[in-house]
Amino acid sequence: MSIWWSLHLRREAASVPLARRFLLGTMETAGVDPDISFDLSVALSEACANAVEHGGDHRAGEDRGDQGVPQDPWDVWDELPGAASGQYRVTAYLDGEKCRIEVTDSGPGFPARSTVRTAAQQQGPQQYPSLTAEDGRGLCLIEQLADHVHFGNRPGSGAVVSFDKVLKWRKDALLMVS
Repeated sequence: MSIWWSLHLRREAASVPLARRFLLGTMETAGVDPDISFDLSVALSEACANAVEHGGDHRAGEDRGDQGVPQDPWDVWDELPGAASGQYRVTAYLDGEKCRIEVTDSGPGFPARSTVRTAAQQQGPQQYPSLTAEDGRGLCLIEQLADHVHFGNRPGSGAVVSFDKVLKWRKDALLMVS
């Protein structure tokens, strides 16, 4: 069984619970174990909150020289210069025994860092934000809740947060893995 969906959302705080509820509804209908669904919904909320806060067009104040045309004609969700809130995209794939989620924005992207982490790599010493830090905990939380995580940058501009987790199914699942 395979399910996938994609949402194009405005960079507004109200979009975060919308994406989370959409994911939870899909997983409940499919019959995914509630604990796995909860972990993925929290990770998704953190990724969406990051896109809302940091995912705007970092070049909006500059003269881009493109007369408001998105750089990639196939990327119709790119925000136009001067757009008040911008957009970001959430895509979820439930395929077999794994769920993969991607959150993509049009912001400045991530600074250089180790971008791919697996559960095995998370066993070693980690650098977490200080207890007094104003932000930075969301990405660490995503790493803890997912089995594999990738933080990357889109060509041109924008960040991509993708993560996946092995699914467990309820005994009464309607859409069991075949």
